[in-house]
Amino acid sequence: MNIPFFQVDAFTDRLFGGNPAGICPLEQWLEDEVMQKIAMENNLSESAFFIKKDEGFHIRWFTPKVEVNLCGHATLASAHVIFQYLGHKPQVISFESRSGMLNVRKENELLVLDFPANKPQRTGLPEDFVQSLNITPVQCYRGKEDYLLLYKSQQEIEALIPDFKKLEKIDARAVIVTAPGNQADFVSRFFAPRVGVDEDPVTGSAHTVLIPFWAEKLGKTEMKALQLSRRGGTLFCRLRDNRVDIGGKAVTYLKGEISL
Repeated sequence: MNIPFFQVDAFTDRLFGGNPAGICPLEQWLEDEVMQKIAMENNLSESAFFIKKDEGFHIRWFTPKVEVNLCGHATLASAHVIFQYLGHKPQVISFESRSGMLNVRKENELLVLDFPANKPQRTGLPEDFVQSLNITPVQCYRGKEDYLLLYKSQQEIEALIPDFKKLEKIDARAVIVTAPGNQADFVSRFFAPRVGVDEDPVTGSAHTVLIPFWAEKLGKTEMKALQLSRRGGTLFCRLRDNRVDIGGKAVTYLKGEISL
């Protein structure tokens, strides 16, 4: 069996930037174990698999270790493949997923994710965080799956040195760290060693938490965000009631086949 395979850099307009995702268009689902092994072999933060369904698609996402409920950059990368290589004519793509219906639309030069908002709630700072990060945050919040830690400045976010072994023991999918930005409304980093991704380059799903959080703090609904990983990424953000728009660009790195 030969499966089409694409590797796409998402949330960037240049190769070797943004977040790379492995994309596998399927005619029918493979066994879960096989998809997990492909994701492990790809060794990217996320691999996405999708099948055509009715007028849209059904999408699933895997890290090298587990299947996850939501992934933004691999959804953006999947939409890029569908628009660019699969001849999809409508301006909107609908995906059925573990997180409900998700849409991606073309908006000028951007692909825009339409995802559910995930407003975090203030919580106490667990002692585990104090021991696992070299700089103590000023506030701690919790979303549905992730912790969100607020820092004073972009410089603090850049200077963070996580202890991934300790972060892996924290009872959450991941830890988002954020602060006001110098050249953007806000900046962030994303640590998820528990699901096999020490630091994700650019994380769309994290912005379902970050957008409502910063919209309330800044008193605005449209914002520019930067994720401060080594590869870096730019996201254009909008809050719409209980939904968020997360816009970005994508670039194809490779096209090929997986032989099973």
